[in-house]
Amino acid sequence: MTERKTRKVQVGKVISDKMDKSVVIAIETLNRHPLYGKIVKSTKKFQAHDEENACRIGDKVRVMETRPLSKNKRWRVIEILEREQQI
Repeated sequence: MTERKTRKVQVGKVISDKMDKSVVIAIETLNRHPLYGKIVKSTKKFQAHDEENACRIGDKVRVMETRPLSKNKRWRVIEILEREQQI
């Protein structure tokens, strides 16, 4: 029997929760520029599945790569690490 490969896990920030059971998250990465050596911040947006609709805008979440759930959703929310402070 073949073993399943480990799935990618990322930490990102929720930037939209307007969809039902879906959130848009932004994942920031810091990379060094190959020629100049300056640290460059790049942001990538992904759609993730949120089964309980628990995520709110500004929350810090951990997501895991999964099978395609829809046209754009390939990530699933594992847990909410940090809640955004509501005023």
